[in-house]
Amino acid sequence: MEALREQIVEHAPLWLAWGGFAIGAVFGWVVQQTNFCAMGSISDIVSFADYRRFRAWLLASAVAVLGTQALAIAGLVDLGLSMYLATSLNWLGHSVGGLLFGIGMVFAGGCTSRNLVRLGGGDLRALVVLLVVGITAYMTLGGILGPARAWIEGHTAVGLDSTQSAAALLAAASGADEATWRWIVTGALGLGLLAYCFASADFRASPRHYVGGIGVGLCVVAGWALTGIAYDEFADAPRMPISLTYVRPTGDAIEYLERFTAAPLAGFGVASVFGALLGALAGALASGRFKLTGFADRGDTLRNIGGGALMGIGGVLALGCTIGQGVTGVATLAVGSMLTLVAIVVGGVIGMRWLERLLDA
Repeated sequence: MEALREQIVEHAPLWLAWGGFAIGAVFGWVVQQTNFCAMGSISDIVSFADYRRFRAWLLASAVAVLGTQALAIAGLVDLGLSMYLATSLNWLGHSVGGLLFGIGMVFAGGCTSRNLVRLGGGDLRALVVLLVVGITAYMTLGGILGPARAWIEGHTAVGLDSTQSAAALLAAASGADEATWRWIVTGALGLGLLAYCFASADFRASPRHYVGGIGVGLCVVAGWALTGIAYDEFADAPRMPISLTYVRPTGDAIEYLERFTAAPLAGFGVASVFGALLGALAGALASGRFKLTGFADRGDTLRNIGGGALMGIGGVLALGCTIGQGVTGVATLAVGSMLTLVAIVVGGVIGMRWLERLLDA
């Protein structure tokens, strides 16, 4: 194991590029083959009272929590270095950003990762959505919307005496050891979500749904393992541990295509975007479900563009998406990620009701 770690650290850029591509490809294949979809799960609940895809999403989070925390306990990844465990809580960004993202994913026919899979299946509407997500994400990060975002964050973020890990906050409040609380929170959250998911007989009888949840969760664990092992604090530009997330990396992927000759080796995030796209394409071709489709009418066009913009802005405010916060972030036990997950679900329900009224008008 130590020899492999040395090899990864020594050639970190290469491992992160190809490893990110491979993990992204598996993710894209799993999502395409199992119809894993966060937006679809909310639609199923609102329209049919069917919770199976929602349980699949939560199962992915459960697997990610248990696997990622096991990696941290084993010393393979220092989650304290990740962007999720900051020493401040941007509660407004997580709440408003999550709501905007949730509404946007409904209007855009799925979240950012789902649109990558849709594009892999030949849906050209998803290409427009992804371009809009990438552009508006960059506008919100450091473009024309950047100053407003920074001002809001600076005036609403709450400073903490520890990281925003639920375990760290409980330890600070109780005076107990953080390691003890990590075991308690990991067990309660991970095992609790597992129990909730498999308590449903309908869910247990649907391999497509639980395979999708387990597959997505394991992809996130693999991402944390790779980037955690590759981290080198003595590198000229240390690459902080991260796993799958698809809002900012979509913008980064667009920039990468425009500036390839300046940096031909993609980073983990960009590589995972291209991997998800090609994995979904392979899955669609293998299953005979590849089909070129476009916008149905002007209303369809406007809804997808508007949804993409809301996801780009909301995803940056909330620091992630249904995968980036709902699975990858939750795996770190970050309170902000849990807040974002709830806000995305609420936004998704609002978006579904809003879309129904628009279509009925």
